Amino acid sequence: MVIKTDLCVYTEYRIYPGRGQRYVARDGKTSLFITQKAESLFHQRIKPVKLRWTQAWRRMNKKGKVDEQAKKRTRKAAKFQKAIVGMSLDDIKKKKAQKPELRAAAKEAAAKEAKARQAAAPKKAAAGKAKAAPKGKEKLPKGGASGGKAGKDFKGKR
Repeated sequence: MVIKTDLCVYTEYRIYPGRGQRYVARDGKTSLFITQKAESLFHQRIKPVKLRWTQAWRRMNKKGKVDEQAKKRTRKAAKFQKAIVGMSLDDIKKKKAQKPELRAAAKEAAAKEAKARQAAAPKKAAAGKAKAAPKGKEKLPKGGASGGKAGKDFKGKR
């Protein structure tokens, strides 16, 4: 046999038949309380969330119902390869598939080439500077280093 139970408006406890008090407000809203204590606290306008023994407080502070609702598992992000500027996705995959020895050899060759380029760069720069010799006097600001007039006083008189 199923027994019809109501919930206390304040404590949210189950109220079995023959228990509790019903309160009807002026606006017609009915409230059912399990005990006089719950009714008194309701009329004092004390929030059920502030009282540790109420279900509202337990819900607010995540107490109970741990077994029912297992924590949601976060999915691990799957690795995803994108194409890089200057290399397509196929090129990247081919490079990854190569044997490490071949990749190391290619790396060394690239490093040697870069060093050779760097060594050649200063020689070219020195040759370029020799051609661009100074044509005449460099222009200096008028009035020497100070710039002519005495500097303006922005501080003002006090």
